[in-house]
Amino acid sequence: MRFHRREEQPQEMQIAPMADIGFLLLCFFIVSSKPPRYEADISMTLPGSVSDEVSVELPEEVRIAIRADGSVEVNEAILGQPGDQGLKALRDLLRRFREAADNNRSLSLVTLDAANQTTHQRIVDVLNVCAQAGIKGVTLNSDEEEEGQ
Repeated sequence: MRFHRREEQPQEMQIAPMADIGFLLLCFFIVSSKPPRYEADISMTLPGSVSDEVSVELPEEVRIAIRADGSVEVNEAILGQPGDQGLKALRDLLRRFREAADNNRSLSLVTLDAANQTTHQRIVDVLNVCAQAGIKGVTLNSDEEEEGQ
């Protein structure tokens, strides 16, 4: 009697049902999980619409110019000499400006216009004075735009 041997066929595993089960488990864990307590307590404010009748007040701004020799001027008045690192007059002016902006509930913004030849240390001195006065909105302006015109 002859026995016929079957040819061995390669075994295949179906991946599609396993992927379906994985996605179902992922969906189950996402739906059943709860956010931690500290994340649920964070208050959120969604953006709203503003009517056209509401007037928008633009923030006040102080422009500080730093010349190439290191002198600091505000509104064409020199408040710092080249060797003065403390810049007490500028600090007092910026503190009064911040207090006035806080009283008006507006932002206190400062724009620094530094000449191209100004040393980095002088810019850092002015930034330190802004930080001591409590001003957080500081913008650096370059002279390249003005030179091209």
